[in-house]
Amino acid sequence: MIATHVVPRHVAIIMDGNRRWAKAHGLPLSDGHRQGVEALRRTVEAAARLGVEVLTVFAFSEENWSRPVEQTRAIMELCCSAALGQMNDLVRDGVRVRLCGRLAALPSPTREALDRLCASTAKNSRITLNLAIDYGGRREIADAVRALAREVERGRLSASAIDDDTIATRLYTAGLPDPDLVIRTGGERRISNFLLYQSAYAEFSWTETLWPDFGDEDLAAAIDDFARRQRRYGT
Repeated sequence: MIATHVVPRHVAIIMDGNRRWAKAHGLPLSDGHRQGVEALRRTVEAAARLGVEVLTVFAFSEENWSRPVEQTRAIMELCCSAALGQMNDLVRDGVRVRLCGRLAALPSPTREALDRLCASTAKNSRITLNLAIDYGGRREIADAVRALAREVERGRLSASAIDDDTIATRLYTAGLPDPDLVIRTGGERRISNFLLYQSAYAEFSWTETLWPDFGDEDLAAAIDDFARRQRRYGT
């Protein structure tokens, strides 16, 4: 039961704990990631049911490329198979999928599958699932600054006209509201280069639950706690 009718428009989640879950269960690391996909599907449905408009999830960071090649390859293959395998269900359930990141470094099959998923769900409006893949918050800000600098150089924009709204339109999340609530699973207490600019006034929630075990009750508890907080925005 949510404490009040205050439901965050945009919830962002750092999905942490897949590998630790696999190790704890004596399973291959790939099984942890597969269970993580199931947790994401549960969470998307729960978020939609609770009235969340946008759910952004940290699926793969730019730093994750430093992991062993076989691990990153397995994750990319899982992204591809999950995108194609769940496409019909997501279309049916009214989930609109969009991507957030540089994406150019993704293997062609993975990028093509994700592009197909986005195109197939583009007309849906029940909830937006924003997948942060090959994403880094500092790099996102640097890309936005470079884009603005090019416009100033070309005379299309005055430097004095640059404000918060102008910067927001050059971020990977352009067109989406800033997150109201950021959740991190797995017990860590850091944001790990995730939505640095957008989370300036977000509320944060930390849970010991490893991502593959995350579900309806965990999300409802985080939103219930959010609803009880007073957001002052510095006033």
